[in-house]
Amino acid sequence: MQYAPVIVSLPIADRPTSYRFYSQALGLDAVGEPAEDGIPEPLQFAVNDGLRLMLVPTGGFGWVVDPHRVAERGQSECLLGLTAASAADADRIIERARRAGAEVVTEPGQQRWGYAGTFADPDGHLWMVTVVEG
Repeated sequence: MQYAPVIVSLPIADRPTSYRFYSQALGLDAVGEPAEDGIPEPLQFAVNDGLRLMLVPTGGFGWVVDPHRVAERGQSECLLGLTAASAADADRIIERARRAGAEVVTEPGQQRWGYAGTFADPDGHLWMVTVVEG
């Protein structure tokens, strides 16, 4: 069975902050009709043809996952990944995220498994940028 697109949903504290961050840091395009605040509702970004990222205010996210709890900022149950074609591309992605307000958790560099770096978005969600070897 095929599903398209797959949607990854993350809780967020502030729609405008998250909208700006994902537009600026990752260069993602929001999809959908703008709401009164000019930001699409629901707030979704097309990552590629098969994947969308949906950002849900924490209260609404909590309603969806109840009786489970939304993880506190700084606690992660998932690590989101991006791939880069080269170390220079990975460096650029992480630097762009830093300029957009990310906390760089692991500076990009050679790891045991390859070249990678990790940053946290404004809500503390972790993103690892890894170089994919040809």
